[in-house]
Amino acid sequence: MDYIYILVGLSLVLGGLVGYYVRQLVANQQIRSTRKEAERLLTEATTRHRELLRDAREEARKVRNAAEAENKEHRLQLQRLENRLDQKEAAIERKLSAIGRREHELDDRAKELDHERDEIEALRGKEVEKLEELSGITTEEARRLLLETLETEVKDDAARRVRTWENQVREDADRSAHFILATAIQRCTADVVGETTVSTVALPSDEMKGRLIGREGRNIRALEQATGVDLIIDDTPEMVTISSFAPVRREVARIALNKLILDGRIHPARIEEVVEKAKAEVEATIKTEGENACFEAAVPGVHPELVKLIGQLKYRSSYGQNVLQHSLEVSYLSGMIADEIGSDGAMARKAGLLHDIGKAVDFEVEGSHASIGANLARQWDKSEEVAQAIGEHHGEVSTTSTLGFIVAAADAISGSRPGARRESLDQYLKRIRELEDIATGFEGVDKAYAIQAGREVRVLVKPEETDDLGAMRLARDISKRIEECLTYPGQIRVVVARQTTAVEYAK
Repeated sequence: MDYIYILVGLSLVLGGLVGYYVRQLVANQQIRSTRKEAERLLTEATTRHRELLRDAREEARKVRNAAEAENKEHRLQLQRLENRLDQKEAAIERKLSAIGRREHELDDRAKELDHERDEIEALRGKEVEKLEELSGITTEEARRLLLETLETEVKDDAARRVRTWENQVREDADRSAHFILATAIQRCTADVVGETTVSTVALPSDEMKGRLIGREGRNIRALEQATGVDLIIDDTPEMVTISSFAPVRREVARIALNKLILDGRIHPARIEEVVEKAKAEVEATIKTEGENACFEAAVPGVHPELVKLIGQLKYRSSYGQNVLQHSLEVSYLSGMIADEIGSDGAMARKAGLLHDIGKAVDFEVEGSHASIGANLARQWDKSEEVAQAIGEHHGEVSTTSTLGFIVAAADAISGSRPGARRESLDQYLKRIRELEDIATGFEGVDKAYAIQAGREVRVLVKPEETDDLGAMRLARDISKRIEECLTYPGQIRVVVARQTTAVEYAK
């Protein structure tokens, strides 16, 4: 048994030694293979480095050669430019020398001309003195007499020619215009009296005034702040006046006030609620009215902002005429006139419908409603023809387009027919006075009378100061001055009367 144990121990020892040597052999083998791999990688890296270095040197050589070639080309170009500049400088110097010589020659020639001119002036002075001695009048007197004679002859001849041309043109134009306008007016039917904006609200009793004012005026302040209008509550029985330049705000205030009176609950919170509802109601009405107007005028594709402005014209009036109804009428008339003369009827209807669009915002923007409307059309409609016609329809700028003449004629027809417009007595008297003052402001006028409600001006001239041709010129000058200074619908007739009365007594 002991022998067996000894053999087993020896076997274990021998196995351990054998395993140790085997591991040493494997490790040495791995070390040798690793060294060989490292040497191989080092050799490859060295070779790759040499190749890269060789390629880099080659690339650098190519770049250097290219740069040298480019520099050489630039030097050649600079040399050519320098040569060209030298040639131009030489040419300029030659030209300057030639110009200098020419200036000297011109100076010498100018001196010669001045000397000759002095001699001519001296001879002319001697001749004028001889002529003055022979005629017995001075040069200034002769010039004045000649100019006066020529001026009189030219004025007389021009007046005769102008009178003949005006009569001929007027006959032809009147004939065509009467036919076109008569046809358009016959085909257009519109209400004679327009709707006016309501500015007063009736109250059920005077007790309601106190409730509208509220404690320490809080109700009326809340209503004015919410609507942007002024409420006038005075001694007028059972009546409240709404004052505002903005017709839409005035309409919102009127609707809100009526709702509050019917409801009976009047306090700041309720006022704000009712005013918001009234605004929504008015905005809906404005949109509906604008769309209906575009539909009635047969003008499709109008921008929504312009449709809104068209609807606002429902609450705008001018001389008692509702501006929306007036715009529709001008649209109808413009389309008819355009169709009669062979122009674009659709474009004319649009320009007629939008011609007073500036009146929807003229209380907020500076300028005349024609210029404001033209700017709005350029902004939203993008049509220069329509914008130009809108800006020209009141004659504030020179009318150059056919569409501008059409819209101006339709606007005059709509505004001048009986019942279309009304004005106060003060405005009427002021207009009559301005007509008479314009006529009497001319030289040679004795008296002037405005008749037929301002549609005609009768001018009486002094016969000893104004002849027949002068009377014709005076009528034309007065009409032009009226066109420049006054704004009026239709036309004003100017009649200049010259009368010579001879008186003798039989004894």
